[in-house]
Amino acid sequence: MSLAPGTESQSAIPQLAQARPVIWPARVHKTLSNGLEIVLVESHTIPKFTGELFFRSGNAMTAATAPGLGDMTATVVRTGTTKRASRQIEEDLRRMGSDLSSGAGADTSVISFGGLVDFSNDLLELVSELAQHAAFPVEEFERERRQLIEGLRIERTTPGFLASERLRRVLFGSHPYGTISPTEEQVAGYRVEQLVDYYKKFYRPGNALLAMVGDFEPQKMLAQIEKIFGSWTSAPVEQAPNPPLPEIPARRVFLVHLPGSVQTQILLGNRAITRKHPDWLRLTLANSIYGGAFNSRLVMNIREEKGYTYSPRSGMHSLRQHGYFSVGAAVRNDVVAAALKEIFYEIDRMRETPVGESELDDARNYMTGVFSLGLATQDGLAGQLATATLEKLPEDYLETYRERIMALTSADVLDAAQKYFDSAHAQIVIVGDRAQIESQVAQFGTPEVYDAQGNRV
Repeated sequence: MSLAPGTESQSAIPQLAQARPVIWPARVHKTLSNGLEIVLVESHTIPKFTGELFFRSGNAMTAATAPGLGDMTATVVRTGTTKRASRQIEEDLRRMGSDLSSGAGADTSVISFGGLVDFSNDLLELVSELAQHAAFPVEEFERERRQLIEGLRIERTTPGFLASERLRRVLFGSHPYGTISPTEEQVAGYRVEQLVDYYKKFYRPGNALLAMVGDFEPQKMLAQIEKIFGSWTSAPVEQAPNPPLPEIPARRVFLVHLPGSVQTQILLGNRAITRKHPDWLRLTLANSIYGGAFNSRLVMNIREEKGYTYSPRSGMHSLRQHGYFSVGAAVRNDVVAAALKEIFYEIDRMRETPVGESELDDARNYMTGVFSLGLATQDGLAGQLATATLEKLPEDYLETYRERIMALTSADVLDAAQKYFDSAHAQIVIVGDRAQIESQVAQFGTPEVYDAQGNRV
């Protein structure tokens, strides 16, 4: 006899099964004579392959003189070589059933690609052309520059961007990490010769990592790669600058005035650690409990119980030289102070009270589950391999990740929260209509006020 709707016993909810072991395929790791580092993993689930050609240089290299130049260079690299115009590249990609994109972040530039393994040789030859023989067509450069300027105008009306820009400036000052985007005037001043110079300096094999996952036999693929990339000329590459960071003596408040805004963007944070630090895993587990997962304390508090916001979130951000912790939420204008109080309440609770075993188990299972899901696709596995290699993590980092997460304790979480959830030195950025929110944020300190262009008011 079946139970009436709504009367099912909670005891009937099945328990989670034991995590299935991950069978890791063999990994081939080799460096060519020209310095190109290669990591290959075979995955025969589908007849495709995915690859990423990373360069260990990004926007940080020129942040002081030409912010965003690394990203602009990567974008225009995609538009033509000395052998193929942009239209020919697109036709060749369609013929191969392949896709290809390029871009750059603070510390790296990347050409990402993937397609049917039957066309791997042709696709790798195209990637090699882009890496060695990009043409930088002037008309493509001008088109990309116009699009970038238009995108920057939109960003100046976007609360999330304005908050991120101000927080990074506050945390990192004149360090390259303190600049996340160029201005319209800076982009208007770009010259194609600057892109060519950046390309010649940093798109070098000794500065590169090629990570590939797919339906191939690694030794055969390695031979193919050596044939295509082996003649690439090596050259010394300079390292990114690393000037001193500004002192942060106390909690401060920064208000970015966005007239007429119907809600307020909250973003606060403090400097923390990089992925290579021994505390990284315990800190990411603490972050998952605090605000990094959908069932986290922050979500349960200011979304589910208070209804202040739809999607609060905290996160750990690892850059090559430094890292930081942040908490963000878009809230109604009338609850800015209330939301901030709850954000700090949950931070301080993490710092003062050990996490219970049930909550700890949930967080560990969540992190290991997300990790396993991320490895289920070729793209996900290639990304994890690239991260581990670029960060010079231990050789068995991926293979032992789940076991090391499951071994973390309540004491580990408390220790990480006390060290790195630095509420006393948190820098608070608020983006919204000044008239509606200034008196609220003043409860946390006298705000420094800026306009949407970054000028002090």
